[in-house]
Parts: sequence; structure tokens; C-alpha cells
Amino acid sequence: MTPTLPELPLVAILRGLAPAEALAIADVLYQAGMRALEVPLNRPGALECITLLAASAPADTLIGGGTMLSVADVEAVHRAGGRLLVAPNCNPAVIRRAAALEMYCAPGVATPTEAFAALDAGAHALKLFPADMLGHAGLKAFKSVLPASVPLWPVGGITPDNMAGWVGAGASGFGIGGQLYTPGAGLDALAQRATAYVAAWRRTQAASPLTQ
Repeated sequence: MTPTLPELPLVAILRGLAPAEALAIADVLYQAGMRALEVPLNRPGALECITLLAASAPADTLIGGGTMLSVADVEAVHRAGGRLLVAPNCNPAVIRRAAALEMYCAPGVATPTEAFAALDAGAHALKLFPADMLGHAGLKAFKSVLPASVPLWPVGGITPDNMAGWVGAGASGFGIGGQLYTPGAGLDALAQRATAYVAAWRRTQAASPLTQ
């Protein structure tokens, strides 16, 4: 069965995560309330990190890989226990394979053509990347043509201070990378950043007319 997205739709992008620190980093994120972790495959040790995280994560957590560019990547992450596909691009073959393996699929798109191709291939959510290039106007344009039920996650340049603007434009979640986690930054700094993101997200939901 394909996993569902955690209640808090913030994906922590852990680029450069080392296996030796994976569990400690993840614990800090869990303590802050985050339940979706992505380890990009274009850094050494990514699959080992995914294996460690998948074996120890709370039951309501979604662990997966990022920068998944090939069917081989999908199969490797699945073998490691990952159940989340994140990619910077739209490759229908990659999406179809992940969907067939019952992984939650969030490929990257930058145009409506890519968005509809991704959905046709089985995507569950769409990563709008690079978000800082698309802007709020681009997100609103996506919202005007896509099914209302499709989650749209801006990725790139997202901060606690600008999340409200993105949510107002139609974002339903976010991928958060270097502004949240950078190798060597320390656990205290990570905890502060994660807490700030979670608090900012919750403020956007409290302020939304849909939650009133």
C-alpha cells in the first residue's frame, strides 16, 4: 500500500547527511515534529543513511531519497527501505516504477506540461522546482489548471518568513533544504531551524480560512 503523507507536509532535505550522524539528526527533526525525510542520492553514503533511517523511524514517518534520476535509483532506495521518491525533474519511467513499488511520488516540475506528464505517470504530489524562479505567480498558474486535490510543494529558497506568502499562493507543503540542514551546523542550530519551520507552517494553517 502506498504510504500517505504525514500530517505535517514539510520534507526535510538532508543533502550531505553522513551515516554516522543520521540517527542523531533525524531525532532532532522528529522532536520538532517533522515526519518526512529525504536523503538526496548525489552525495556519498545516501543509501546507507536511508537504510538506517527507515529501520528506526517512528511509524508515522516517511523516509525516502532525493535526486532520484533513474529506475535503478528507485529500486535501490526501495531496497533500502525508502518509500518516498523525490526528484528535481519529471521522468515518467522513474515515476511509474516508484508508483508500481507503492512509493509516494513527488517528482519535480517547472511547467504545466511536466506537471500533467508526472500525474499521468502516477505522481502523488508535485515538487515545484526551482520555486524561487517560478514565484507566487507561477504557483498560482499551476493551481489554475491542475486538479485541486494535487499537493504542490515549492522547493528552493523557502524560509519560515516567506512560507505564509507561498501558502497564500496555493502551496500545500514544502521541501526544505540548505536553509534547514547543512552538514556540520550542529544539533542545536538544526533544532532551532526545524522548530522555526514547524511553527511557521502551523501559523499559516491557523490563519487559513479553510481551517476556521
